[in-house]
Amino acid sequence: MLWFSVWTVLVLATLGGAFLLGRSLWRSTVALGRELSRAADVTAQLAERVDELQAAAGTRETGPTLFADRDVLRARLDELREAAAARRAERAERHVATRLRWQAFWR
Repeated sequence: MLWFSVWTVLVLATLGGAFLLGRSLWRSTVALGRELSRAADVTAQLAERVDELQAAAGTRETGPTLFADRDVLRARLDELREAAAARRAERAERHVATRLRWQAFWR
């Protein structure tokens, strides 16, 4: 009789635990479904916004192509090199200023 009551309690506790675990799993599944639905809505809104922005931006000029006139290509290359040289000079000036500030700080 004692073993029967022990096994009965164990089986009932297992069934109760399985019920609680199943209920928790069901609630988590429902919550996941809601979040996936919301994520799909947000993704659709994002796709619409991207389409609007792309339509507003239109086509962009990418510069001369491979088959353009050599003079046009050379002029574009010279412009890019001048811009790079200007950025390089500004960077060098900033480095000199920083070095002077640090030297003044450590003296």
